[in-house]
Amino acid sequence: MLHVLGGVGLGGAESRIMDLYRQMNREEIQFDFLVHSAAVRSGFQEMRQNGGDTGKDGKGEESVRKPQFYDEEIQSLGGHIYVLPKFKVYNYFAYRKAVKAFFVSHREFRVVQGHMTSTAGIYLPIAKKAGVPVTVAHARNAGVAKGLKGLATRFFRRGLVKKADYCFACSQLAGQDVFGETAMNAGQVKVIYNAIDVGRFTYDEKVRREARAQLGLSGEFVLGHVGRFDYQKNHPYLLEIFTAVREKRKDALLFLLGDGGDRPAMEERCRQLGIGDSVRFMGNRKDAERFYQAMDFFLLPSFFEGLPGVLVEAQAAGLRCMVSDTVTREAKATDLVTYMSIEESPARWAEEILKQADYDRRDTAQELREAGFDVRTQAQGYRRFYLGEDAERIGDGKM
Repeated sequence: MLHVLGGVGLGGAESRIMDLYRQMNREEIQFDFLVHSAAVRSGFQEMRQNGGDTGKDGKGEESVRKPQFYDEEIQSLGGHIYVLPKFKVYNYFAYRKAVKAFFVSHREFRVVQGHMTSTAGIYLPIAKKAGVPVTVAHARNAGVAKGLKGLATRFFRRGLVKKADYCFACSQLAGQDVFGETAMNAGQVKVIYNAIDVGRFTYDEKVRREARAQLGLSGEFVLGHVGRFDYQKNHPYLLEIFTAVREKRKDALLFLLGDGGDRPAMEERCRQLGIGDSVRFMGNRKDAERFYQAMDFFLLPSFFEGLPGVLVEAQAAGLRCMVSDTVTREAKATDLVTYMSIEESPARWAEEILKQADYDRRDTAQELREAGFDVRTQAQGYRRFYLGEDAERIGDGKM
């Protein structure tokens, strides 16, 4: 089967798909990936296991796509990565031509699952016409970027519910945003939570002590955030909140996991706020679970989210979490989550964080499993779907 994404970097949708991929019997079901890159000028390419060089594209032109976070693991699991040109609106016809060329050349897929809904209205109908038996549009977010990019996304998503055999969404909010309230009310969209490998993140006091020792921590109060550096995650506001916390607790530190285009600006903003020595930019990490163990509090003041897997991971680690009230309530699997408006002052957030700072960490694994966030269980439903059964049992909590 084929997953269509913008890329395979360390993002929320990508991480959830990889969690699912690891659970599959790959002799029975294999995942391949169709991603997008500005390095590809025309046609399509297949990534090789050579560190990222792609060779020639579908028109014989030389171009190179830089390796991404999950490239190596996908290839080690037997998956293939194919690359299309990045869609930029003005290349609409060239993009359609590249998509058509791909599906004419690759008729082996029984299911095409499109997580990149901004152009799913283009590539899913083409896949269907090329003979793909099952097409899926999967809503992964409940908002769009600012400006013309967001407007273009809204335009090309129009009528998407009619252009796929199945419509999935990670939450009610994501489904409404991508497919519309009418489609949700009519039962045309199935909500499937973003499930995680619960056991990987479960709170463990021994692991916490070891992780904090490795990070040179003793009694510091560590706040944490995991997310790419872009508009959606609202890092400027996050830094204001931490500054307000630091005014009350001089032992406070902030760990920021992730990367992205806005990172340099946020590093500069830390210097301007006088918190540069207290904020640690950790980059993308393969061992994020150890950082959750080392943290004392988790923050997610996003402008919008679909259903943030990082919030589920934080709860699995037994962390208290303060999140914006724009984040879907479906992500609250435990009593560890507090919602607050980003219209409130950073000082108000800081006040509430410090009020909740003293608590006992606990093992929340069973709570998360019962709430439907365990990928091992969810994988069984997906397996049945990929092999030809209906989608009704995905995410029903039954093996």
